[in-house]
Amino acid sequence: MRYPFVPLGALAGAAVLASGCSTGPSPAAGERHAAASPAAVSAVPAKAPAEVGANELGQVPVLMYHQLTEKPASVYDRTPADFRAELERLARENYVPVTARDFQTGRIDIPAGTHPVVLTFDDSTNSQVRLNPDGTPAPDTAVAILTETAKKYPQFKPVATFFVNAEAFSATGSAKALTWLKEHGHEVANHTGGHENLSSLDQEGAMRAISAGQQAIEKAAPGTQVTSLALPFGAMPSPAGVATRGTGYRYDGVYLVGANPSVSPFAKAFTPGAIPRIRSAGPEDEDAEFGSSRWLDKLAAGKTRYVSDGDPNTVAFPSASRNELSPALAKRARPY
Repeated sequence: MRYPFVPLGALAGAAVLASGCSTGPSPAAGERHAAASPAAVSAVPAKAPAEVGANELGQVPVLMYHQLTEKPASVYDRTPADFRAELERLARENYVPVTARDFQTGRIDIPAGTHPVVLTFDDSTNSQVRLNPDGTPAPDTAVAILTETAKKYPQFKPVATFFVNAEAFSATGSAKALTWLKEHGHEVANHTGGHENLSSLDQEGAMRAISAGQQAIEKAAPGTQVTSLALPFGAMPSPAGVATRGTGYRYDGVYLVGANPSVSPFAKAFTPGAIPRIRSAGPEDEDAEFGSSRWLDKLAAGKTRYVSDGDPNTVAFPSASRNELSPALAKRARPY
């Protein structure tokens, strides 16, 4: 399935809609970060925030992928070589992947001086996950390339979030593929049962479509905790709270089709019910100014990028950014 391009203005409108929903609001900041309170212990010693230029209120790229193919047919297709080159660029620029689940709840435990990136895959295509008979990833699939990149760059964690529909990864089978993803540290998340445009359905219809995706995952991989949803076509249901919670589901993060980085999950401007994503794209592709190559250039050139201090229990940032912090996180603040 393919998505229409969504401009920045539409994303901003969706964020306002999501934050103002009346049926099942997104978790409050304190609730979002309850599980991210001082509990985790980083394996890498923390450094003084100023030493690494820490800015944990900075922007985070949430990248969106669909199909890998040698012959791209739309702006949502990328070649395996394109994908490999983008991952290697991220690794060289000190990005460390985290899942959508960990990002949206503030569980960002990465080394000092590095930047989080969220790799997300929609539509559960065979080019993303296809396993050989022995259970290893088939060549040039997304999981194979991600694994290979992590071997070349050990700091680059081979984790991603896969937003799946019913009958996911048909060449391998949902049960086998989803189980493999879970066993290898990836997140299995919801993309509705049949890739329905939720904005075209009434409230009950939208809830059924979301629930169908949830149930398909639970049937294929019993015990899976599904906490994230990607909206097909980036289309928000009405009321927007239906995306966050309904019969049989409750999500900490809802993801749009996007055109810009997300604010930090520690920022008071963070809207977990409408998280923007960036389409993976080359520097000269259609709408390239909103794609990953151009955005990574901007993030590298500016001072708005999230930079970790290496301590998952604090939120470090330049003191001039103090007003951007979510009030619920005041006790964890580490301004400098």
